[in-house]
Amino acid sequence: MSTFPSAETADPKRWRALAVTQVAAFMSLLDVSIVNVALPSIERGLGASASTVQWVVSGYALTLGLVLVAAGRLGDAVGRRRMFLIALGTFVVTSALTGAAPNMELLIVARLLQGVAGGMLIPQNSGLIQDLFRGDERGRAFGILGATVGLATAAGPVIGGLILSAFPGPDGWRWVFYVNVPIGLVALLLAARLVPSTTRGGRRGVHLDLVGALLLGGGVLSLLLPLVSAETGGLGRQWPLFGVAGLLFVAFAWWEVRTIGKGRQPLLEPRLLHTPGYPAGSGIGLVYFIGFTGIWLVLALFFQDGLGYSPLRSGLAVTPFAIGVAISAAIAGRLVSRVGRWLTVFGLIAAIVGLAVAALVLRHVGGDEAAWAVAGPLLLAGLGGGMVTSPNMTLTLQDVPVSMAGAAGGALQTAQRIGAAIGTAVLATVFYRGLTGTGSDYASAGSDALLCACGCMMLALLMAVTELALRRSRHMDQATPPRHPGAHVHHL
Repeated sequence: MSTFPSAETADPKRWRALAVTQVAAFMSLLDVSIVNVALPSIERGLGASASTVQWVVSGYALTLGLVLVAAGRLGDAVGRRRMFLIALGTFVVTSALTGAAPNMELLIVARLLQGVAGGMLIPQNSGLIQDLFRGDERGRAFGILGATVGLATAAGPVIGGLILSAFPGPDGWRWVFYVNVPIGLVALLLAARLVPSTTRGGRRGVHLDLVGALLLGGGVLSLLLPLVSAETGGLGRQWPLFGVAGLLFVAFAWWEVRTIGKGRQPLLEPRLLHTPGYPAGSGIGLVYFIGFTGIWLVLALFFQDGLGYSPLRSGLAVTPFAIGVAISAAIAGRLVSRVGRWLTVFGLIAAIVGLAVAALVLRHVGGDEAAWAVAGPLLLAGLGGGMVTSPNMTLTLQDVPVSMAGAAGGALQTAQRIGAAIGTAVLATVFYRGLTGTGSDYASAGSDALLCACGCMMLALLMAVTELALRRSRHMDQATPPRHPGAHVHHL
């Protein structure tokens, strides 16, 4: 029987606990995008090539995506508070090691380890929300988490630019990582006091499905490695790994069914495929993040390389998107219980319109005026994006049993990380091919990449509308009373 608290007995510290966990989530997700603006400084400071230094970004995303589901399942099994504290402490240590790395090789290793810590941390957030909140409160909590996800992704370039401006010089990039240490230590102390224990039954009798974890991890690795290699220009001979990924995912599905047949707990419950909203929400999250994440690299390249903006100025140019995400995600979390999937539909429409207008503006406006000209369209796109990330999390996880919350949240985040990797690789390829085909016309290349992102979001919109139609059909079927088998004979 679940020990989940009722509305009357809910932990009075739950909102303060949520605030602490969001600080940790913001740090771990911020480190996906904040490093982009520091790459030129790292390249100069450590004398590395552009393709090698790109692994500082790609390696973190790779290992983060690799451990999400296993870490979420571990939190389900042994307690999310315990896993949260271990992951946060590890993240602080690995951030310090990354900042202190004396050469490129150790920097990449430290970033890989930091990604593992981030991947352990993220699924505990959604799991704790499932544990601590119910009803409208859960929607509000997921709204805050959605705002954190969107804001962390969008604010990375701005915060990275501010840090580099505050710490100039060849070692200024190190503070992009060092800044996590004091913030993380404070969060760790507060979490130890405020985050309640959610352990169900302790460690005794827990089956962690190591074979399933290895199969799923191998599949995610085989899928992500070619994608992150594409970002560094090294896809080359790695494309057969996509086939290996498919085989490992099939083997993982077979193993999970076999595990259940033996009466053991699987890593990821196959029942999630039949949980209302979960398959559709995961698919929408994956496709949306293809467009959402890739645009930040494109805009950074456009503003910095095309228009000569500084990293800070480039980051400030995309701030309207971050503001829009933060505002709408928090509001949408309060509305999702009443409006439902329509919020996702409206949000995707707004994001598509905003990015399409921004693409047209960038094609015709350059120089100093470009940042001001795209501010309105990016704000609209951000308002739309916040209505996607926050409600989609709530709607995807709302019917998931609490005992599976960590693994289910980890799988959802894995889908989003895969989408982010695909989006960064695809949109960067579109951008660079546009430059090559137009003789370095940055305006045209940037516009084409943003329109490509719009295409991805249109696919997500189609998926959301389809799910709406299916939900309505199911509700109509449930509302229609069954006809008596002999009713039609009465009139004969």
